[in-house]
Amino acid sequence: MPGHATIKHDSAVRLRRVEGQIRGLQRMVDEDKYCIDILTQVSAATSALRSFSLSLLEEHLAHCVAEATLKGGPEAQAKVKEATDAIARLVRS
Repeated sequence: MPGHATIKHDSAVRLRRVEGQIRGLQRMVDEDKYCIDILTQVSAATSALRSFSLSLLEEHLAHCVAEATLKGGPEAQAKVKEATDAIARLVRS
C-alpha cells in the first residue's frame, strides 16, 4: 500500500499521545485532582481515540476494502461485512 510507512508512523504518534493522556489521567487520580478536571481529560482522550479509529477505518476502506471490491467475489463480500461490523461497533461505543 502506498504511504503505508507514513500512515503507520502517524498512527504510532497518535497512539503515543493517547497513551500519554491515559497516564496523565492515572496521575490525576493518584493526586486526587478535581473530578471535573479528570472528566475533561477523559473526554479529550476519548475524542483522540475516536479520531484515531475513524482515521484507521478510512484507511481500511480506501485500501483494503476498495482493493477487495475491485477483485470481486466472496472476499469482497467478506471485507464489506467486516467493515460494516466494525462501523457498527464504533457507532455503539
